[in-house]
Amino acid sequence: MGLRGSPVKAKGLIYDNSVLGYNDSKEVFVAYSIMIVDDSETIRAVLERSLNMTRLSIDKIMQAVNGKDAIEKLAESWIDIVFTDLHMPEMDGVELIDTMAAHPEYNDIPIVVISTEGSSTRITELKKKGIKGYLRKPFTPEKLKETIINTLGDWNG
Repeated sequence: MGLRGSPVKAKGLIYDNSVLGYNDSKEVFVAYSIMIVDDSETIRAVLERSLNMTRLSIDKIMQAVNGKDAIEKLAESWIDIVFTDLHMPEMDGVELIDTMAAHPEYNDIPIVVISTEGSSTRITELKKKGIKGYLRKPFTPEKLKETIINTLGDWNG
């Protein structure tokens, strides 16, 4: 398969820029590369800690302070999924979603919004823009894990 976000089994250590590792039964698997976009350092730290608590195979977790920072960092690194807040300075989450959707290199990266906002109208509006998921703050590691697996598939299985 080998497309961005597709599980891959292979014998090498690098495949389509995804990092491969070995699970307990010595099968090769792909580790997730995740970006967190939020202007709150505390929320980024909580989200990173929660991601690490999921026990998923995570290659890297990148952080960005706003949408502009995220776009700059996307140009430097392969990312499988983006978790973003909506309310940030310089470039907010909606602008980030629109910018990624319009960019041929980024328009296939799944975006999950994590926000305190939760009206069904707002969620429907964001889904029309192409987001793959929506989590309300506060969230649990279990909910993060479920969201990643539902969005990308269980690469550890």
